[in-house]
Amino acid sequence: MRTGGTGGTVGGTLLAVLAVCWLPALQSGQAPPPAPPAAWRGLIGEYGPDSSTRVMILERDGALIARTDSSEEVRLSPAGRNAFRSPDRTLRFRTDARGRATSVALGDSLWPRRRLGDEDGFRIVPVRPVEDLRREALADSPPEEKGEFRPSELVELVRLDPTIKLDIRYATPGNFLGVRLYTQARAFLQRPAAEALVRAHRKLRAMGYGLLVHDGYRPWYVTRIFWDATPPAQHEFVADPATGSRHNRGGAVDLTLYDRKTGKAVEMPGGYDEFSHRSSPDYPGGTSRQRWHRDLLRRAMEAEGFTVYSQEWWHFDYNEWRSYRIGNVRFEQLGSRSPP
Repeated sequence: MRTGGTGGTVGGTLLAVLAVCWLPALQSGQAPPPAPPAAWRGLIGEYGPDSSTRVMILERDGALIARTDSSEEVRLSPAGRNAFRSPDRTLRFRTDARGRATSVALGDSLWPRRRLGDEDGFRIVPVRPVEDLRREALADSPPEEKGEFRPSELVELVRLDPTIKLDIRYATPGNFLGVRLYTQARAFLQRPAAEALVRAHRKLRAMGYGLLVHDGYRPWYVTRIFWDATPPAQHEFVADPATGSRHNRGGAVDLTLYDRKTGKAVEMPGGYDEFSHRSSPDYPGGTSRQRWHRDLLRRAMEAEGFTVYSQEWWHFDYNEWRSYRIGNVRFEQLGSRSPP
């Protein structure tokens, strides 16, 4: 949602090499790992007090794995309904009517499942009413910037390739603040970044995937709303309006993969805009299939000059993002809407 990488001659050369190395993988017919058994899906997660992870249950190579805070891992063997045995103990899961575990018992200890996300999307309680914050943000102006910048040339992504899918959460109440922040469901990037994204999207076609975009260019006033609405303890997940966001410059994009056969987004280890450690691009939990998709997205974007943000698997910064000023132009001012 907020930060990213840099560019340069050496970096550009390295990215070009990576792109060449990555292309054969697209043509090799590689397939994602199989999904785990349905009965396991509700067990995968984290258990213990909110102050520490205690134990993480994940799937790898067709087996359930228990991982502790110390990164020690043990392979679990089935030992009855919702029960699994490790070398020194038995884990018994308690599940609800949907088969989703609510806790796990280890000997005399009962550890509750940690709530890291929400099936209906991650939410926070705004510090102040969002409508009040919107009025204040619209009356304010971005910080002044010194130096020379490229002229802004924001391009609407679906005009370059209509097979890019959009799921602009900020144009709906389905985002972490629970209110509509954009008046139009559109996505823009500066032209070099937009063209690079299209190249990644078209290469992914060979593997049956495409890109589904959640957000691109973001007017500065929205970044101020995010900052003012978010509790200070969670400010690491939002950009400081005093310096602006890379989204404000049109050089960052939030996105995921979709399956071209079904048109649906693929599953990742954590949810979009989730304020938890599952958002890390290196989070070890979830399933092999989820991590494979997350890593494929990262390879596809990095091969075209983007860098993943260290705290958000879905956020990528184009290597030329510093070349553009902070923008505050609203979507309504960026030309007519593209056809669906």
